[in-house]
Parts: sequence; structure tokens; C-alpha cells
Amino acid sequence: MPRVAIIATAVVAAVVLAVVLSRPDNGGTGASDGGTSTSTGEVFLQPAADTGPDEFTESTAVEKSSASPVTPSGATESAPQNAVRGVEGDAPGLYGGTRNVASCDVEKQITYLDDVPDKQRAFASVAGIQPSDVPAYLRSLTPVQLRMDTRVTNHGYKNGAPTSYQAVLQAGTAVLVDDRGVLRVRCACGNPLSPPVAQQSAPKTTGDAWPGYKSSNVVAVTPAPEPVDVFVMCEPDGEWFERRAGDTGGKDHKTKKPAKPSPSARVTTPTAPADSTSSQPPTSEPEPPTSDTDTSGPTTDEPPSSDTQPPPPDSNTGSETGSDTGGGTTEQPPAS
Repeated sequence: MPRVAIIATAVVAAVVLAVVLSRPDNGGTGASDGGTSTSTGEVFLQPAADTGPDEFTESTAVEKSSASPVTPSGATESAPQNAVRGVEGDAPGLYGGTRNVASCDVEKQITYLDDVPDKQRAFASVAGIQPSDVPAYLRSLTPVQLRMDTRVTNHGYKNGAPTSYQAVLQAGTAVLVDDRGVLRVRCACGNPLSPPVAQQSAPKTTGDAWPGYKSSNVVAVTPAPEPVDVFVMCEPDGEWFERRAGDTGGKDHKTKKPAKPSPSARVTTPTAPADSTSSQPPTSEPEPPTSDTDTSGPTTDEPPSSDTQPPPPDSNTGSETGSDTGGGTTEQPPAS
């Protein structure tokens, strides 16, 4: 590829990441939407196995072994404290799991929501679909495990309505992703997820930091430029396999180790709109803000965070944005 074309491609990718994670509006309904605005606020650290506050359902995570963690390439500690490290959702090695084993029980997730219509309506309102489309929507998603600590907007359920807060999910967390590789459900609690909202300044973190946590290694998944046919995933023992989008593992097959097994992260620094507001983490965690550091030593870097207005997904269900039958997502944080 000519040098000019390479430079142009890199510039376009950086611009797309900046737009996705710092747009000042409320986002659209497509899967390509990222965060909605920047703000000051806090980020809640969520270990892989913890249910967390205001769960939608019981856990549907089924895989016992944890995906081997990986550090993103291109993420530098010299980046600003509110920098966003974006990794595209189709990057080989972004996700892991065990070949022929689903990390989440999708059918159980469907049953849990179907048994409580109010929760199903609330879930649908976050996903931007009709409640009747929830089963098909969930079946369209792909069960995987995170291989990197990942920023999201997490949506809990409280007093009959969805809530939202910024969170970092630990590597090894079982999730469902859409056909652009964007996280849509956290299986340990059944909570719908949406892309994170960028933050204008260094955030504070609450909750318990896990061993090895380091804010400079936290990433935000940005939508793949095209729908994903297969996800190239890594097993705990280092073997590689492919999983078709929307499949629960029955059609997995081995594949070669990719040339770049550590996904590349593009670093951008979001800018703040004039009307930014703050968001808060769940109040069920009484701990004071933790130092956003690697447990092996101090660091001053912080993961990005911000307001909590999630864009609904546009998965491969073909459904249209549904009415807000479950009530709008409240900006109040989950409480114990």
C-alpha cells in the first residue's frame, strides 16, 4: 500500500474513534454508535465473577475457565489520564473462551427475562427494541470472554426501570457481543451493556481493584467497520479457534495463531461539551475511591469514563428501535 494511503487510513481511523467516544449528542440507534458525551464522574470496577448491584437476572455465565488475559499493543502510559484506548470489535484475540463451549447460557437468559415482563420491557428499552424481540435479539449475540479490562456503560434494574453507570469489566468476564463486536450483555448479572461515555478529565474509581489491574491497559471496544462473520478467539491454553457470529460454540473450529495476537489500541483524548454533567458509580459499594493503580506498584494513569446516556444497539436482528415501554434509563446510580 502506498505511504500516502497508509497515513490516510490511520488518520481516518483516529477520527472515527474520536467521534464515537466524544460526540455531544445522545447517539443514534445503530451498532456503530459509541459514547454520547464527555463528563466528570466515577467508574465502578467489576470483577469477573461478581454479580454487582441492581442485577437484571441471575447469572447465566457457565464457563469455569478464564480466557488468557492480554495487554493491548499501542497503549502507552504516557497518554493523558482521560485517554480512550479503542480496540475494534473484530480484532483477532480481543475475545477468548473455550472451543465448543459457550461462556453464557443464552436460553436461560431468555427465560429469566421472559418470566418477569417488567424486566424484559426495561431490557428492551435499553437495547432499543420491542420486548417481543428480546429472544431473537439475544440469540443473535455471540458468547465470549473478555481478554482485556474493558470500559462499558452498565445498565442495572431498580424500581421497575433501568439505571446506568460507567464500569470497567475485568478480563475473564463472560459477555454477549453483537455483530460488530460491541459488548451488549454482562452474563454474571444479565445487565444490558452499551459503549462507554468518554470523560473530560481523569476519573475516580470505586470498587475492588483486582490483582494486575492497571488503568493504562483498560480498553473501550469500538464497532468493527463491517459486520463480523467470525471472531478469532484464544483459549486458556493458548490455542486459537474461530467462532461464527451468533453461534454458541457448536460450530467452532481451530485456526492458526494470528500474526498480531495482541490487538492494537488507538489512543485518543476526548474533548468536553459545555453542558457536561457528572455520573456516579453504584452506591452499594461503600468503599472510598481506590487508587487507579497496578497492585504491584503506583501509577497515576486513569481509565476513561463519563456520563451515562447509552446508545441502543443495532444488532443483526433487523428490529427497529422500540418504544420506551420500560421507562427511560434513569441517570440515578444503582443503590444497595
